[in-house]
Amino acid sequence: MPEKTAQRWTNARGWLLTAIATAGLCASRSVMAQGNYEIQVYGSDTVPRGNTMVELHSNFTAKGQRYTLQGVYPTNHQQHETIEITQGLNDWSEVGFYIFTSEQDGHGLQWVGDHIRPRVRVPDSWHWPIGVSLSTEVGYQRAVYSPDTWTWEIRPILDKSVGRWYFALNPALERTWHGPDVGQGLGFAPGVKVSYDVNRAVSIGPEYYADYGRLGQFDNLHNQQQQIFLVTDLNVSPKWEINFGAGLGATAATDHLIVKFILGRRFSWKKPSEVE
Repeated sequence: MPEKTAQRWTNARGWLLTAIATAGLCASRSVMAQGNYEIQVYGSDTVPRGNTMVELHSNFTAKGQRYTLQGVYPTNHQQHETIEITQGLNDWSEVGFYIFTSEQDGHGLQWVGDHIRPRVRVPDSWHWPIGVSLSTEVGYQRAVYSPDTWTWEIRPILDKSVGRWYFALNPALERTWHGPDVGQGLGFAPGVKVSYDVNRAVSIGPEYYADYGRLGQFDNLHNQQQQIFLVTDLNVSPKWEINFGAGLGATAATDHLIVKFILGRRFSWKKPSEVE
């Protein structure tokens, strides 16, 4: 092959590979703008009446998306700090509020957005064989962190303890109200948790998080978001929540390594005469 022809082929091949990679990244743009602010599988219990739960969610993306795509910051080496404040309203309902922040080289500490999340559950007096609750979450996030700026989620929550084992399922449905995915309808984003009580203070097990895409017409596997975490829960006191672990992305469209930590503290505002 003549030298000039070979050079042209090399250049053309380079441009073609770049175009394919860019197209692939853009196709998964909405997936790559992952939340990863509050990585948690919910249990069915709500915060009791007269109590407030304050949680700090710290998540670091050790290996993530490295490119700015259509104005959205890359996730690689982002440190997310989320404050969650949940107030118990009565014996079967609560309301939570989130403040999302992100810190990253070149951007510093940034406010990302806020969400509000009311939740109700099946009361204990109904004596159902499994725990059941339902939360709905709505909020805003800045476009440089998510192209879909206003979103809504409805999350059924099912859980059950069997001996030392605990199982929880969150088959969440998500909807964009403002952004490029507004016409995509409902997305399906399930979460699953399985844990085993090693002793009274320590539980370990996997957590699984996914975003399959549009309900009834899932994305192909390449563009789906799927993460598997190995997690430890420390049950040191009813007043405290401690959860930490590391997660691996199982698909190309997922951040590949995330470390997470949750620290929560429950405060009771009941008078001594009201304590059960």
